[in-house]
Amino acid sequence: MSDHPPFAVTVDLAVFTIHEGTLAVLLVRRGEDPFAGHWALPGGFVEIDEDAATAAWRELAEETGLERLSGHLEQLATYSRPDRDPRMRVVSVAHVAFAPGLARHVPTAGSDAAAARWWPVEDLGLDGADETSVELAFDHAEILRDALERVRSKIEYTTLAAQFVEEPFTLADLRRVYAAVWGAAPDLGNFRRKVLSTPGFVVATPPPGRSGRPALLYQRGPATALQPAMLRPDDTGAG
Repeated sequence: MSDHPPFAVTVDLAVFTIHEGTLAVLLVRRGEDPFAGHWALPGGFVEIDEDAATAAWRELAEETGLERLSGHLEQLATYSRPDRDPRMRVVSVAHVAFAPGLARHVPTAGSDAAAARWWPVEDLGLDGADETSVELAFDHAEILRDALERVRSKIEYTTLAAQFVEEPFTLADLRRVYAAVWGAAPDLGNFRRKVLSTPGFVVATPPPGRSGRPALLYQRGPATALQPAMLRPDDTGAG
């Protein structure tokens, strides 16, 4: 007999994409207690023969029908507040994903999820500026806020935003990605200078038959990092 109380490890996934020009996150409606009827991040318990990453992919497929995705995926943080789950002591290893084109997948609820859908992030009141009627289960509002900050900061110092535009694209197309993720558009002049002065961020596609004219269309370049970073506007919840 163990002297330790029941203890479990779970995984939660904050999966973001851009849908109809808006940053969206995948949520499921819980079909079972605790928090039956509440919206939550996809996730669940890590089985005895799984590592956290394997469990995360399995739970994502079981609860939403979304299989492994291309794009950015990383471990976010570990959440271990003693009272975060009323059933027992549960520690969650949260992951964050940010990938283009995911909204083409219509989530299908499965496992213990009663429903699954893409939610516009602006409707969830994560920045604290707006009230919302969406009450999230467990500490998932905290996890989502942390995940949102991770995604917003990710496009400050990487070229990940360029993955969310179809080639060829304009600088206005690319700027709209930053506006969707940050909740406010970057300054036009500074944005243009930063993109065009960063080697390998974008590659110009000159208009056919118009040699000497400035390019209006671009393709993704080989660069992956921005140094120095492209800082977001002051009114986007930075820091």
